[in-house]
Amino acid sequence: MKKLPNSSQCFVCGVDNPFGLHLEFYEDEAGQVVVDYVVPEHFQGYPGIVHGGIIASLVDEVLGRVHMGSDFSRPRFMFTAKMTVQYRKNVPVGKPLRVVGRAVKSRRRTATSVAEIYGPEGDLLVEAEAILVDVPEEKFHQGDLEALGWKVYPDKKETA
Repeated sequence: MKKLPNSSQCFVCGVDNPFGLHLEFYEDEAGQVVVDYVVPEHFQGYPGIVHGGIIASLVDEVLGRVHMGSDFSRPRFMFTAKMTVQYRKNVPVGKPLRVVGRAVKSRRRTATSVAEIYGPEGDLLVEAEAILVDVPEEKFHQGDLEALGWKVYPDKKETA
């Protein structure tokens, strides 16, 4: 699997954000984006259950990541225009989860994608889909990537 870039301060992927999720993203051979993650207890809603807003954040990030492309110097950044999330089962804190995203359709300025969260036993916990739109060039300049800390960082496991 190919490791994907992170940024510095993003809530979901920011390596330097002290309040963030610190997710690490990988593209597998099938062109999917995959995240293996254990949600810490401090992101729970009800006892032992991940807060729904955190779940939405997990799938939202994966839904956009599948359209970024493999050219790390010119990623396709997108806003989520519409997202639906189906919470099928409770998502546990402190247990290994797998978040998987796949591109469905890509057009000139828009795209669609789907994502799922699977529990420790491989059971489907959450399904999501999104319509995304490109970030306008005037809102975001590709030259700012270094300022965002946008790069592939070593795996947390390698640095621990």
